[in-house]
Amino acid sequence: VFKTILLSALLGAILVGLFVCCVYYGMWGKIPDYRNLREIRNNEASSLYSEDGELLGKYYVENRTNVMFGSISRNAVNALIATEDVRFYEHHGFDKVSMLRVLFKTLLLGDKSSGGGSTISQQLAKNLYPRQYSSRFMIPVIKIKEIITAHRLEKLYTKDEILEKYLNSIYFGHHCFGLKSAAEFYFSKQPENLTLAEGALLAGLVKSPNNYSPFK
Repeated sequence: VFKTILLSALLGAILVGLFVCCVYYGMWGKIPDYRNLREIRNNEASSLYSEDGELLGKYYVENRTNVMFGSISRNAVNALIATEDVRFYEHHGFDKVSMLRVLFKTLLLGDKSSGGGSTISQQLAKNLYPRQYSSRFMIPVIKIKEIITAHRLEKLYTKDEILEKYLNSIYFGHHCFGLKSAAEFYFSKQPENLTLAEGALLAGLVKSPNNYSPFK
């Protein structure tokens, strides 16, 4: 019995390794390389001002104004980390502890409240390169792609740079993309002036901006 279990485990490990290699080398679509990840650009809104400096309106595909990390309230950053990825500064793009928790609670205990186990780096990868598959059978492929992309992002950028890019990429509802647009829309403030409560509210919107909108 022990020999059978050992051989089954070995075979399973080999099959998983082959599957990961197939994803890595592009059998299910190309994974962004380091050159692509160095050239990340978000769509930004164009603002129209009157001669006396009054904002008349904006034109955009995505209503976003990028902001530097130094201009973001630490309250918003801390709230985001506490909500989305409490071990953000400890992992390198993939949180094994969080993933094991999800596998145990969701698959074995059927507890859907355990979350998806994705780190902020993985969520950034998903925001930059939206998922192209709808079938649930493709979820393992999608997750492996996002883990590989997240690991590459961690090699290229510092933790603060990843947070900056993530906070500029998130959708906060009501046509607001990025923290700056959200802070201006919800609180008529710049992101560096957000209070603890305001930062917590915006962090809470990330999971489901339409359902958790304070206007609703």
